[in-house]
Amino acid sequence: MVSALAALMVANSSLQPFYDGFLGSYLAVTVNGEGLEKPLILWINDGLMAIFFFLIGLELKREMLEGKLKNPRDVFLPGAAAVGGMIVPAIVYVALNWSTPETLSGWAIPAATDIAFALGILALVGSRAPVSLKVFLLTLAILDDLGAIVIIALFYTADLKIDYLLLASLPLAGLLYLNWKGAHRIAPALLLGTIMWFLVLKSGVHATLAGVITAFTIPLKDKFGKSPLHSLEHGLEGYVLYLIVPIFAFANAGVVLTGLSFSDLLAPLPLGIALGLIVGKQVGVFGVTFLVVKSGLAKLPHGANWLHIYGVACLAGIGFTMSLFIGSLSFSDPALMNQVRLGVLSGSLVSAVIGYVVLIVASREAVPAPAEA
Repeated sequence: MVSALAALMVANSSLQPFYDGFLGSYLAVTVNGEGLEKPLILWINDGLMAIFFFLIGLELKREMLEGKLKNPRDVFLPGAAAVGGMIVPAIVYVALNWSTPETLSGWAIPAATDIAFALGILALVGSRAPVSLKVFLLTLAILDDLGAIVIIALFYTADLKIDYLLLASLPLAGLLYLNWKGAHRIAPALLLGTIMWFLVLKSGVHATLAGVITAFTIPLKDKFGKSPLHSLEHGLEGYVLYLIVPIFAFANAGVVLTGLSFSDLLAPLPLGIALGLIVGKQVGVFGVTFLVVKSGLAKLPHGANWLHIYGVACLAGIGFTMSLFIGSLSFSDPALMNQVRLGVLSGSLVSAVIGYVVLIVASREAVPAPAEA
């Protein structure tokens, strides 16, 4: 949040040309003229965010093997809510941008939930919210991230180069072999993952997917009974949350407010994102949860009431990191990206405030859970 605020301040000060110039400066890693040459903003979005997705992949694998995603029965309700929370915001966005085809490619922007920010706001409520509610939101957000990964793989791949993709299968084979052998050392896997990241990036498939794939090949248990996956996850978490995510926020949250008026927020692109996050997430998450529980297919989280669920549905509308990231994949035009930032920041802020207030009220009133629970 501090990084996003800093980006807003810099982007609207006399430092704005230096901000844009720094993020637009080219960094090259080449050998005999072959390699990568990209502006710094893309090194952040394609490189550092691959590490971010690597951590997400580690969390997903751990949860699937020994955590909250291990039991399908426990996954069904938050999974259904996550699907509703991705489909309805996309529909809201498309409905508002249908007459402007140049912005339709941003339909997935409001479908994302920022797991760290959403859980952070819930943490502010403290022990007044039932523990089961945190588990529900965490599972929902994890599955939402998984859905975002699938969307990126299917819809944000440009100019596919099969030769590089075939070459990427070689380090992948090495990673699978290390996983099969229960390799204890992490360094060989990280080296192979880096090579695969380079080849996937050159293939046209978004390189962050290489981070997820590499994570899924890290053994949960090695041949000595220790956990390379746990070690990597705990080792990376601090760097990702307190270094990579703030750098990403600073590089991508710089909305230029000069000349903007309230009417600019009503343009199809920012309005579609903001309403997708605020209204679409609430309707999708709460609506699907209500239908699933009332149909008898699942029960509410223990100790939670409908107002709690509505508060969580609001928090799911905090897109921020994931929404800004998908926005950067959707649009290269700086003017459109400024509108994306405006929509994401406003929608996420409103969702956070409403969610926090609703959860505080829900906890104070202690509305009894319905009979289904």
